[in-house]
Amino acid sequence: MFDIDVWQEIFSTIRKNKLRTFLTGFSVAWGIFMLMILLGSGNGLQNGVKQEFASNAVNAMWIWTGETSMPYKGMKTGRPIRFNNQDYTFLTNKVKGLDEVSSRFYLPGDTNYAYGNEYGSFTTVTCHPALRDVENIKLSKGRFINHKDITDYRKSIVIGKDIAKALFKEEDPIGKYIKVNDVPFKVVGVSHDPDNRNDRTAYMPVSTAQRIFNGGNRVHSFAVTTKMVTSAKQAEAITKEVREALAQRHKFNPDDKRAMGAFNMLTEYLRTMKIFQGIKIFVWIIGIGTLIAGIVGVSNIMLILVKERTREIGVRKALGASPRSVIGLILMESILITTVAGYIGLTLGVGIMEGVNYVLEQMSASGGGDGIFFRNPTVDFGTAISATLILVLSGAIAGYIPAKKAANVKPIEALRDE
Repeated sequence: MFDIDVWQEIFSTIRKNKLRTFLTGFSVAWGIFMLMILLGSGNGLQNGVKQEFASNAVNAMWIWTGETSMPYKGMKTGRPIRFNNQDYTFLTNKVKGLDEVSSRFYLPGDTNYAYGNEYGSFTTVTCHPALRDVENIKLSKGRFINHKDITDYRKSIVIGKDIAKALFKEEDPIGKYIKVNDVPFKVVGVSHDPDNRNDRTAYMPVSTAQRIFNGGNRVHSFAVTTKMVTSAKQAEAITKEVREALAQRHKFNPDDKRAMGAFNMLTEYLRTMKIFQGIKIFVWIIGIGTLIAGIVGVSNIMLILVKERTREIGVRKALGASPRSVIGLILMESILITTVAGYIGLTLGVGIMEGVNYVLEQMSASGGGDGIFFRNPTVDFGTAISATLILVLSGAIAGYIPAKKAANVKPIEALRDE
């Protein structure tokens, strides 16, 4: 394989047929280049979708109530369905398939916040500690609502970054008291949303809100996390189980979507990821198909090359060259052209995807990346290695057929060839 004379002969043949070699190599380089672009683009779209799901836990589920639209066991339609604190206990302890549960009571009217001479209206979410896991709430300072806040009805509050900036300016808000609808609450944490969606939102214990704002044991909705499953059908089964359990407690038809609404993000996530798996398979099929087209070109060129060198191959065999050495010569030339051209296409494809990724990161860092549905469109190292191995194997296959034909040439027939 490392015979210097063989390699000199290979390079000599390539120099004599520069245009042919270039066109052959270009077809291979283009095939692997397109494969990298397609794979990188597919990864970029998939990462963009995952980023959209990342604002909440992928196994998050929201449950809310409405009015019945179907008669049930003699009861008429139009009945309002109301959740309460007992439903929170029921979901936490009795319903299988759920991990974390947080209930929510909606505060009546606008929520006004004030600190000193500063004031404003902001969104208030009442919750249990579990909401932090359900909605992936990030903290820049302090802590989130804890179970002691719930059981002791503490007037604790976590405010968003924009609320802190509006009310406290440069002052540290932790430990300070603000007024929420003229009721003093102690700031125990400051939240920060990387996507800036919830920076004008504050979080307080649901038990405290119910007591102070005359909520009784009323609960308007639940935010929960479900057990992680691997198929959309299993996720739908969890949703169905929750719906049937609550329908039995509140006496409505489980099929009545207007009586109780539910959205299971895990179902949508698994369906979306399944679609991307199909896209990835499709991309590989298209990319490899393009690569095969280039490899066929290499094989055809090598067949022409064997035809042109028939007399030379006959002389070699007459002088004692073994079929193995003839096959090795043709194979090495084919693998060399395929590998070098493919590596160039591989490098260009990966380089362009890295360049696109750099531009997207710069846009995101400067604050102009909001709404971009395309993130980190790069090709991982394992994929690049796989593509390289495919190249080498393809080069060997492309060269083997003409090499085998050359090895079967009889010296006398080859010497007669014009």
